[in-house]
Amino acid sequence: MNWSSILPDRAPLNDEEVRDLISQAQAGNLEARNFLVENNLRLVVSIANRFENRGIEMEDLYQIGSIGLVKAIDDFDLSYDVKFSTYAVPKIIGEIKRYLRESSPLRISRSLKDLAHRGLKMKDQLTNELGRTPTVGEIASRLNVASEELMAALEAVAPVQSLQQIVHEDEGEPLLLEDQIATIEDDQSFLINDLLSKLELEERRLVLLRYFAEKSQTEVAAALGISQSQVSRLEKRILAELKKQL
Repeated sequence: MNWSSILPDRAPLNDEEVRDLISQAQAGNLEARNFLVENNLRLVVSIANRFENRGIEMEDLYQIGSIGLVKAIDDFDLSYDVKFSTYAVPKIIGEIKRYLRESSPLRISRSLKDLAHRGLKMKDQLTNELGRTPTVGEIASRLNVASEELMAALEAVAPVQSLQQIVHEDEGEPLLLEDQIATIEDDQSFLINDLLSKLELEERRLVLLRYFAEKSQTEVAAALGISQSQVSRLEKRILAELKKQL
């Protein structure tokens, strides 16, 4: 759904008008609060859009972001010389992130989360420095950690894929991830799972992305933070090893 198209069309408020409405809202004026909320819904939508593809419906993200907006209105200190929107943005982001953490089906240790956060931040920094996407090894080297340790952290915080995710859509019915998994016979599934369990974390993820999610080598390279040529070489080596074990 295109939320922007159904939002109320309000004229932007100046800083003085915003502060006056906040003062009234904090004093218990629900009409002033609702007016403020409606005037800032586009801000909520723009922030919620950053968290797409996290396994959460956009409608839920929008509603949680709106709760963050209301909290920002209630908590805003009028004595501070700062724009309300500047204060509201981290409030809305924080509320959405808290919801994502609490709704996650996986419990991830704080140390892994911290390493993943530092890894993603360093990835952005190196991308600006190098003018390209850095490899996992380059990021790990800057952070002074093992590549395997960094990969485990990034894998732990990666969005969980839904079985209803569309992996291929051409003419006719879309192909879902659960459709591909369901086509594997039980004995074959057991054998494949056994073979995959013997692979390294990065190798296993490559196989899942290439042959279960049907991603291109370029897409896999972006997901793993390595080059397309590295994906190609790694894929050939993995397939050769799997054939040998079979």
